[in-house]
Amino acid sequence: MQLMNDLRRIDLNQLVILDALLSEQHVTRAAARLHLSQPAVSHALARLRDMLGDPLLVRHGGRLLPTARALELATPLAQALAQVQALLAPNRFDPASATRKFRVAMSDYSAAIFLPRLVRTLRREAPGIDLQIIQASREGMVDGVLNGDIDLAAGVFPDMPAELRTTPLFEEHYTCLVDRASLPPSGTLDLPTYLSRPHVLLEMRGSGTPEIERALTAIRERRHVAISLQHWGVAPQLIEGTDLILTVSSRGVLNVDREQLSTVPPPFHIPSFAFELAWHVRRGGDPGLLWFKAQVQGVLSEGCH
Repeated sequence: MQLMNDLRRIDLNQLVILDALLSEQHVTRAAARLHLSQPAVSHALARLRDMLGDPLLVRHGGRLLPTARALELATPLAQALAQVQALLAPNRFDPASATRKFRVAMSDYSAAIFLPRLVRTLRREAPGIDLQIIQASREGMVDGVLNGDIDLAAGVFPDMPAELRTTPLFEEHYTCLVDRASLPPSGTLDLPTYLSRPHVLLEMRGSGTPEIERALTAIRERRHVAISLQHWGVAPQLIEGTDLILTVSSRGVLNVDREQLSTVPPPFHIPSFAFELAWHVRRGGDPGLLWFKAQVQGVLSEGCH
């Protein structure tokens, strides 16, 4: 009740400024984002501090860090603004005439499985839509969506802040990519063979593949990583003509050369995982973003089974 009483004393423009300040934690960046002058944002912050009886943001180095009161306000404020945006936004988004840029974070694994089809769809349905593809670790994706640098992130997000929302795209599992000639006569890999062979490890911007290592730890085993790299595109080529094993998400190897290479199940249990799209709750009423999310889901449902 006290929160509602406080909010009634503040006009909508001040709420928008407060949301930008909490997101950017910097007066100049918040002003640029809102197309306002820096003094206007500073004056608005002073009024907000007076009305709410709290500093809201305190200076620490070059940043403004939110107080406990500001953190309490952040999520309900973002939700309220998203609802207002949904009420005031046009009833429909016209992709054929729209001109805007979407900033999307994804790994090259994600890009390989759906970006080409997505781009073809956009060029056909929405030629005025531009894309900026950003590669980052899971932590970098989450931070980018939180601070507004990223509109959407595609990946695996086991732990998400309250301000972010996710929608599942598909359920994924792991497979082992090997040179066909290196397979035993059985055509499968047993655990002793898997552990005796050298492995390729994909480390996407430092995030690695902790799911595989956790699964091995659960059975008290370790594998020998002979090659560690951050580039998915070249990884299958390293397997051809060698005894190396690449344990990866199954959709990432749909288009590899099956004459030389083969996929077989891992000889131990690795839990499957949900691949998701993540966005900020404040963007939930953006009709353009809703349309774009639907296009990502559409190309995946058509081309990845």
